[in-house]
Amino acid sequence: MSHKANSVGVMAKSSTRYLCSECGWSGAKWFGRCPECGEWGTVEEFHEARPRAAARSRTTVASGAAGARGGVGAAAISRTAATHVPETMITPITDVDTQDVTRVPTGFGEFDRVLGGGIVPGSVVLVAGEPGIGKSTLLLETAGRVAARGDGKVLYVSGEESTSQVRMRASRIDAVNENLLLASTTDLATVLGLIEQVNPELAIVDSAQTIISQDVEGISGGSTQVREVASALIDVAKTRDIPVLLVGHVTKDGSIAGPRTLEHLVDVVCQFEGDSQTALRMLRAVKNRFGPTDEVGCFDMGGEGIDEVANPGALFLSDSDKPTEGTCVTFTVDGHRSLPIEVQALVTNSVLPTPRRATNGIDSNRLAMLVAVLYRHGKIPLLTNDLYISTIAGGLAKEPACDLAIAAALSSAAFHSPIPRDYAAIGEISLTGQIRPVPRLEYRLREAARLGFTHVVTPKRRRGAKPVVIDGLTVIEADSVSRALKALGVERR
Repeated sequence: MSHKANSVGVMAKSSTRYLCSECGWSGAKWFGRCPECGEWGTVEEFHEARPRAAARSRTTVASGAAGARGGVGAAAISRTAATHVPETMITPITDVDTQDVTRVPTGFGEFDRVLGGGIVPGSVVLVAGEPGIGKSTLLLETAGRVAARGDGKVLYVSGEESTSQVRMRASRIDAVNENLLLASTTDLATVLGLIEQVNPELAIVDSAQTIISQDVEGISGGSTQVREVASALIDVAKTRDIPVLLVGHVTKDGSIAGPRTLEHLVDVVCQFEGDSQTALRMLRAVKNRFGPTDEVGCFDMGGEGIDEVANPGALFLSDSDKPTEGTCVTFTVDGHRSLPIEVQALVTNSVLPTPRRATNGIDSNRLAMLVAVLYRHGKIPLLTNDLYISTIAGGLAKEPACDLAIAAALSSAAFHSPIPRDYAAIGEISLTGQIRPVPRLEYRLREAARLGFTHVVTPKRRRGAKPVVIDGLTVIEADSVSRALKALGVERR
């Protein structure tokens, strides 16, 4: 009886919990609307066991056994057994040193730009993205570049691949260096022991959803396991002042897998995006405690690894210098970076009862509105035509400032009237046919001048606003669709 009672006491009690994927709220009852953040349809059911209290108590008293599992140091033990706070931990804010922290360069200028100048020591950076997008390749190449500087060791822990598989990929992308240490394990205690043993300049864990803690129950990648793994890595990073790059998977809807609290725990959350059909990859920070969240890094995914694209302007433009009907260039703003987007349109006579509208990189609802505005205020009948409109190289022209370029491309294709290659159009079109102002117009105009454009059609500036004067660039202001198309040289032939 006593043996049976003891075994029951050690086992964790299973229960059904409900977790909000938006704010991380958890409870024993389901709600259609989260009682914490108020979002609808975000509370989901999780069948996971609660943390085992007996296992936690054994961790606090049996440090030798924990070390045998992989060398869990004082950083991990203090998370479960801290009962006394030393006075030395409390510091008046006036006594805190304010000197600048020396960041760790990643070897990629674009990566450093997104992070705000490099990786802050002791920080935990979560890099998330879809499967096959290139997260592991980016971080492995980053590890190779940091190791090549020779300032210290770099530890790369893979929970998805063996060390030989990682070595093969490192050889392909030229990231082999004796300062780059590889390990393959899914045990959290082993990962923590390796970090404390090596004391690397940079640690990379691939990925958060594959590492398992023996102190809690639940499947790998579940909410309980992911929280435990993230908390342990954050503890060791802060205690030993070691930066940690953590790979995260995403779900079908594009959100980061696991509990939403994972994003709240880490210091930086980077989203690695791109179309699997193209080589272009975008890295953007959606959360950054040490830098801006409006920077975007551009990368080119190739067979020999990832190359940064310091000048992405030419990626979204065609190579032809000859004016072609149905094309128009506009400029979007993503963070502090302005990117040119070439819009191409094809207009044909429809043989279907309902004309076809095919779009790529453009919002179909926005296209329907622009077609109606062109018919009503521009006298351009496109309602009965098949319309095909797309961007170059996977660029996105979904910003309202792209309206004028879309309308110009459609009109150019309908009238067989090409727009000069050194002309660009920037502006939002309202339902009344007016051209509305757009934010950060000067950013767009300066990028247009840098790329060699000589004329840009823009909305009229607001009253009292100073005109933007840029050498070599002629800014043509227009207040309506008809005047803007005339300034672009689009006319019926």
